[in-house]
Amino acid sequence: MFSAIAMANAVEAGDAPRGMHFANDIVPILSRFGCNASGCHGKAEGQNGFKLSVFGFDPAADYIALTQESRGRRVVPAIPDQSLLLLKMSGGSPHGGGVRIPRGSDEYRLLRDWIALGMPAGREDAPRVTSLRIEPTEKVLAARSTQPLKVMAIYSDGHEVDVTRHARFQTNREAIATVDESGLVTTQDVAGDVAIMAAYSETTAVFTALVPRTEAMKEEKPPHPNPLPTTEAAVTGPGRGDKNDIDRLVDAKLKKLNIAGSPLCDDATYLRRVTLDLIGKLPTADEARAFASDSQPDKRSRWVDSLLKRPEFADYWALKWSDWLRVDRLALGHKGAYSYYKWVRDSFASNKPLDQFARELVQADGLLAEHPAGHFYKVAKDPGDAAAMLSQALLGVRIDCAKCHHHPFDRWSQDDYYGMQAFFTPVTFKTTSRGEMLLASKNDATNHPRTGKAIFAHPLATPMPDKNPEGDRRRVLADWMTSPSNPYFARNVANRTWAHLTGRGLVEPVDDVRSTNPPTNPELLDALARELVQGRFDFHRLIRFIVASRTYQASTEINASNTNDEQNYSRSLLRRLDAEVLLDAICDTTGIPEKFDGVPAGVRAVQLWDSQATNYFLTTTGRPTRTTVCECERVSTPNVAQILHTLNSENLEAKLSHDAGRLARLTAQFRKDDRQLVEELYLTFLARLPKPDEAEACLKHLLTAGPSQRRKAAEDLAWSLMNSLEFAFNH
Repeated sequence: MFSAIAMANAVEAGDAPRGMHFANDIVPILSRFGCNASGCHGKAEGQNGFKLSVFGFDPAADYIALTQESRGRRVVPAIPDQSLLLLKMSGGSPHGGGVRIPRGSDEYRLLRDWIALGMPAGREDAPRVTSLRIEPTEKVLAARSTQPLKVMAIYSDGHEVDVTRHARFQTNREAIATVDESGLVTTQDVAGDVAIMAAYSETTAVFTALVPRTEAMKEEKPPHPNPLPTTEAAVTGPGRGDKNDIDRLVDAKLKKLNIAGSPLCDDATYLRRVTLDLIGKLPTADEARAFASDSQPDKRSRWVDSLLKRPEFADYWALKWSDWLRVDRLALGHKGAYSYYKWVRDSFASNKPLDQFARELVQADGLLAEHPAGHFYKVAKDPGDAAAMLSQALLGVRIDCAKCHHHPFDRWSQDDYYGMQAFFTPVTFKTTSRGEMLLASKNDATNHPRTGKAIFAHPLATPMPDKNPEGDRRRVLADWMTSPSNPYFARNVANRTWAHLTGRGLVEPVDDVRSTNPPTNPELLDALARELVQGRFDFHRLIRFIVASRTYQASTEINASNTNDEQNYSRSLLRRLDAEVLLDAICDTTGIPEKFDGVPAGVRAVQLWDSQATNYFLTTTGRPTRTTVCECERVSTPNVAQILHTLNSENLEAKLSHDAGRLARLTAQFRKDDRQLVEELYLTFLARLPKPDEAEACLKHLLTAGPSQRRKAAEDLAWSLMNSLEFAFNH
């Protein structure tokens, strides 16, 4: 006795019926209707005494939970309809999850038939799902249109079954397209591309759709020709012409989407943008004035070269990588954390090739005083933590959840997780007379926690060998990771750098690379990674390549075609300044430095190696605590507390009104020239001269205040500039 669904799984191309199988026929239904989701019976403690493995990763345990636990009341073969499993899910008895599978549905009948047959587990050698095929795989769709998807499961014996009804679907960009439970994709009124994931029985497949702007959305006037200014002919560097490879790939994508790019930004905007991006610091008024007066055609590229040589470059990028690699005083102590940070900063100060940087981190060995990168292994709690942290920070791949179950949205299994963990099980620390030493001397075995089978060290997406590598296993991992052919490392570095410089990663979030979260422009990500590899992992070269592009130099000005585009780089995005950068900008513009507890006077916020240094402003504006390697720790979304603090902070007011501050000096210096005072304020805070209407309003304010209140009026103007979007955001 078989249901239609079970028969579909059992018969293919004239084969004899294979019989019902718990893992193949029952678990997918529990997954499809959310019974084993993390918010229901799949959570760690289960729900109301009933626990299933999350997403059905452990069918054997689920079979026992259903058939043997709760004194057998969950399934009653003699009276199938009185089984608690069916009563709960069909609404026959109270159920916190409501009615999941109505009586009379095909799924209900399948479950009932399985119970009536005595709950067969199925043969151990029964064919299993090895992959999915989604139809279609990609398509260009009009706005406000629909596209049904079909999902085929491919089994180990080669037969295929339509499993659309029991697949789970998820979109990665709801603003562009949604998908319902049946796999029907509905596009919205936003142009772009979207990936729709289908998941079934620990396998996934992806449908990608490109949604161009419709005719009704096209701009009424011709697109801006976006020419390079005559004074910037050499911006892109020798041999690159008007556009470099970045621009050609971005323009090709925009053409498919019927989106016109914004024009280039002006000199003042470029100066401020690239200075903040590369060294985390505002240009000074003198630098802004000098840049504006420079008529040489290569002044932008020359300015970039000068920034790369400044110590602030190493300060800023050491801050970012210290976040990702967890330079954490609470875990390492004062001396250890500073030593670890100094290794990071020295690496960027010397422009150490990034493959060498990664190798030193992965293979750290010896006295920590001589090899401070080894402090990473003191931050990691155990070998599994080291594997997950390095995968996320250096490869952009999250494997954490595969520690307990198969990754719900990617290919990673527990074998993959423990294969990476096995590289780090030999790592240990030893106390010597010369200090603590890191060694990779143990030969501990790694076993699968569920099956008990031996797991040997192997990198992600590679076959497992028959034994562990000889010597320090991490050497094999470092060789694989830094190889030019590695599919993750160069792309991860390129994606993180691109995200910092443009405000959005080609893969977003930047540390969640997976097949079901593809890059918005795969060819561009490949080009950036290729540039990094061909340049022998020269970080400066990668930065020059990106900032020389017209794409990076585009203005934030919107046109009728790119108003809603935030993922295809048709315009520059507004980006809130990092907490440390914003605080330093306030200190620089007011002329009054911040004093941080536990560090010498004069240390800037960007130079703070200790993320635990107490500072209300930094905490309020989203500084990460470095308890994880996740990019998400840095909060970039503005909130009410931040706004109220910058509007009302006594500390900020004290900086503005300080007798030794910049406002006091400027009002004294330009005591008889209001116009020059206003210009200096704008150059100081915004790196540009005021527009005529802005200058007129400011002059009127100073005139109204009168000589006795002139300094206070200047402080008011400065505070208004400090609270503007133009100051708090990079643009």
